[in-house]
Amino acid sequence: MYTATGRIDPSSSTQQVRAALQQYTPLVRRLAHQMIAKLPANVELDDLIQVGMIGLHDALGRFDAAQGVQFETFATQRIRGAMLDELRSGDWMSRGDRKQQRQIEAAVHRLEQQFGRAPAEGEIATEMGLSLTDYQDLLTKVRGTQLVHLEDMSGDDGDEDFLDRHVIDAASDPLAMLNDRRMREALVEAIKLLPEREQYVMSMYYEHDMNLKEIAAVLKVTESRVCQLHSQSIARLRAKLRAW
Repeated sequence: MYTATGRIDPSSSTQQVRAALQQYTPLVRRLAHQMIAKLPANVELDDLIQVGMIGLHDALGRFDAAQGVQFETFATQRIRGAMLDELRSGDWMSRGDRKQQRQIEAAVHRLEQQFGRAPAEGEIATEMGLSLTDYQDLLTKVRGTQLVHLEDMSGDDGDEDFLDRHVIDAASDPLAMLNDRRMREALVEAIKLLPEREQYVMSMYYEHDMNLKEIAAVLKVTESRVCQLHSQSIARLRAKLRAW
């Protein structure tokens, strides 16, 4: 399949190329799962995998063993790069949507301080001066919400790239591993304080890899309602994690 220089042979059969793609598909899936865990709910795993496979195919054609780099290392860079390029070209949450999400978080935080418990949906709506319907529409609008925003992690100059900071392989960075463990521990404790139904949503979505449609079927609600519950859960968690 490869020439003496280590490059893929253009005359290789389609069957050989398919065999190589199949061999490294688990690598693509692993990278996609690592990345999806740190991205907004509106990013689909299958889309990342599809783009990653394109990156893998590109890596097969560009790999040069003479450079002294193992193929898996080279392919990982090309796959991750393809995924990042796709994410950067996507429709990220607008500044207006992020502002509205922070307004939800602030209302949740004020009510938690006032009541000493997780506020009900109607209470949050009232605190924000909205009807329950308008508040639920707002939750749907900020569907792309995430636990960490670019502004939360950027430096003083604001020039840090959110994607690069959050999808890099931190396995070789002990400090990053420590921070990640602390974050996970705090997150687990915060999830325990969510209303029961929202705990179910978070568990099904993040632990059992169920999509919104599947969760809706289990809870016997609409997919839009699951989206609202997910957005509200994230707002509660962000408010809690900011306080910690």
